[in-house]
Amino acid sequence: MKADLHVHTSISDGSYTTSETLDMARQQGITHIGIVNHDTISGLKAAVDLGKRVGIKVIPGIEISSYDFINKRKVHILGYNFDFEGKNIRRICDPILKRRDENSRTQMKILIENGYKIDTSYIEEKCSESEVLYKQHIMSAMIKAGYTDNIYSDLYRDLFKNGGICDQDIEYMDVIESVKAIKADGGISILAHPGQLNSYDIIPVLLENGLDGIEVNHHSHSVEDMKKIMRICEMHNLIMTGGTDFHGEYGETFMIMGNIESPKEFLSLF
Repeated sequence: MKADLHVHTSISDGSYTTSETLDMARQQGITHIGIVNHDTISGLKAAVDLGKRVGIKVIPGIEISSYDFINKRKVHILGYNFDFEGKNIRRICDPILKRRDENSRTQMKILIENGYKIDTSYIEEKCSESEVLYKQHIMSAMIKAGYTDNIYSDLYRDLFKNGGICDQDIEYMDVIESVKAIKADGGISILAHPGQLNSYDIIPVLLENGLDGIEVNHHSHSVEDMKKIMRICEMHNLIMTGGTDFHGEYGETFMIMGNIESPKEFLSLF
């Protein structure tokens, strides 16, 4: 068995369609794949059905963009195997998607007003499957126009970070509510890459609200992070997961799907 439980597709901010993603997974010998698009459960039933046809177990999931209002920092929550209807998840995530799309369109407008000649038709085509515009779609157009050769280049940081003209963010869901929504829809809730976002402090509160596990294997985690997560999971009898956080060409770090695996001993729980 070979499992990558952290994979994004073009239904959010990944560059490859579900079909392309599963083809790549099969080529890498992956037997279990967790599709966890940002803040949406769109396309999951079709992905599971396609997985059955190509011989890969697709574990339906989501990655909810959340905020720890206690410690004032972003937190990501992974959810798996919830009800396909996902009414509680959709209730909190649909507004996030709307805010993200509106914010990205404002950023696109700002770039155009500041003289950047980008192909808006190309951008709309890139985000057609997700129906939400992401910064990655805009930066793809910037590459096409010759302004840069890399999505996460100095230009990206100058524009979208560090007080740049497009440095603006959206309001995220309270992380406690994210965990509760996943549980209410019958799913498994996992704290994503706490080492990347330094989200360890919120773990005790999340455990009180139904957190089932923590992502241990992630490219941002140091050996110390992994040891710390293992200790916490063993202490509280939690599930451990892992994966590449695959975004294809839109990834901040280039990853080959399946190069970071989810611990095999927990796969039967999915």
